[in-house]
Amino acid sequence: MNQLDFNGRTAIVTGGIQGIGAAIVKRLEVSGAKVRVWDLDGAPKVDVADAASIKKATEDALKELGKIDVLVNNAGVAGQNVPTVDYPIEEWERVLRINLTSQFLCCRAVAPHMVKAGYGRIVNIASIAGKEGNPNAVAYSASKAGVIALTKSLGKELAQSGVLVNCVTPAAAKTAIFDQMTEKHIQYMLSKIPMGRFVHVEEIAALVCWLACAECSFSTGAVFDISGGRATY
Repeated sequence: MNQLDFNGRTAIVTGGIQGIGAAIVKRLEVSGAKVRVWDLDGAPKVDVADAASIKKATEDALKELGKIDVLVNNAGVAGQNVPTVDYPIEEWERVLRINLTSQFLCCRAVAPHMVKAGYGRIVNIASIAGKEGNPNAVAYSASKAGVIALTKSLGKELAQSGVLVNCVTPAAAKTAIFDQMTEKHIQYMLSKIPMGRFVHVEEIAALVCWLACAECSFSTGAVFDISGGRATY
């Protein structure tokens, strides 16, 4: 694992207790960053889909860390695998709230402090499903497409502030999120990847951490593919 220079930097990673988030936290810490995790399974518990919880977590992070240099919006859920016409409205709203609204709330709370400091890196975790739209995963696909648009909008707004906003669109990784999917859907996703395997969480973390470092200085509002050749644009 090559190290990036995060000495003196501070970071927030949502959903950082396991899976992709945990790999990102590990790489940031190995590279010298002080990291705080916002997660329902963490201590303290932070509900990234609740505005009041995010407001308090932001205030606490600033008090503890003094600043926030990096925000990685990683928390998310898969949602049900059923046809769109049968998709429960309550499930649609839950998935959109956790996958998309949470990223909006975190960006809304943290970005002003980054702008004030004149420096920041925001990396949003989207998905190849946000580009292509997976069948029988309408809420997940729509939420991740929303993350891409959120990234582009905020990236343009902050382009001259010193705060860069980018997102990554991974193929599926073997994490606990697979427990929320049907085996048929898992095999569908694998069949779409030309490299013939799922992405490793460490591979996603490597890309995310480069986007979160100071060396990434001329990319904003951009979408970075890590899909094993699946993406066509």
